[in-house]
Amino acid sequence: MTKICPALRYGGPWFGALIAFLFAISTAHAQLESLQSQVQEGTGVPAEVRAIYQRGIDYLVNSQRPDGSWNAAGNFHGDEASGIAGLAVMAFLSTGEDPNFGKYARNVRSAIRFIIQKQNSATGYYGGNMYVHGFAMLALAEAYGAVDDEMIWAGEPDSPNRRTIGQSLELAVKLAVTAQEKNPSQGWRYSPNDNSADTSIVGAVLMGLLAARNAGISVPDKSIDGALNYMKSMTSVDDGTVGYSGLGGLGGSDARTAIACLVFSIGKRTEWAERDATRQYLIDKLDGGGGAGWPEYDRYYKAQALFQADYESWQKWNQNTIRSLSAMQQPNGQIGDSQHGPAYSTSMALLALALNYRFLPIYER
Repeated sequence: MTKICPALRYGGPWFGALIAFLFAISTAHAQLESLQSQVQEGTGVPAEVRAIYQRGIDYLVNSQRPDGSWNAAGNFHGDEASGIAGLAVMAFLSTGEDPNFGKYARNVRSAIRFIIQKQNSATGYYGGNMYVHGFAMLALAEAYGAVDDEMIWAGEPDSPNRRTIGQSLELAVKLAVTAQEKNPSQGWRYSPNDNSADTSIVGAVLMGLLAARNAGISVPDKSIDGALNYMKSMTSVDDGTVGYSGLGGLGGSDARTAIACLVFSIGKRTEWAERDATRQYLIDKLDGGGGAGWPEYDRYYKAQALFQADYESWQKWNQNTIRSLSAMQQPNGQIGDSQHGPAYSTSMALLALALNYRFLPIYER
């Protein structure tokens, strides 16, 4: 006759404790699965964020042109269309919808085709200026491995600029690295041929390179290190302010400090005193500042910098930003109306909220 362990026998002295222990394990496992589901499916995202995001995405869907682009207000720095398309692509990818079969797959594919076809096949330049190049490179790096290359070009006529996302990224990285090698500051400015640099553009291009490297594209360590050292040289360890170009100047800027804090974090230079200084600057100014004429840009970088450097501060900042963008959003979903066009301001606003969803690889902590 098989004997039953007294601890397992119904009514035994240890039976109740054992059941409670097993129940606790089961509950903890269920809670973990629920949390994972919330992160993966976005079910933990505040309802107000979902509402803002859906209206904003609807606006981008309705305003996208047949060629995959959006209205981009060009200026004396050149055509911005590829960069704005890149920001919109990231906004779509941030929803978590399947980029190949989901409801925004057509929008994503046409925007990516537009960016690739705008790229100079000889130089790898996405055109316009190095801001544009950096944002387009960042977008394709986030799409790389997630968007099926064959589906991008399915049914499209042959074109001399028809290439895969990986091929496009490799060309884009080569352009950025080559331009940097010729630059005495080891950075970038508006043109690939400029021999000066500024922290705003260096941040945009460097984030594109870091994302490309994160996606598996070969990026020389020398290029990453050079750009990070330039940002370091422009950062005050005393107060966390970040200069603009040359030896500094133009005073402090919340956006520039946020850019520096972000690249120090993503570039794994968290031990630098400059990173600590920029982090503290952002925490101290959490309730102030509005971008000094560039609110979209300010929100975009603050969201990422705070999320990476001080999660508790990001949570507080995020709640304030949700309220602000909710009040600002128009009935058609548009948010703001920058001199760069409404697609730019809407995409940047959505990306400032995208960390609530956690879907883009570059947003990982």
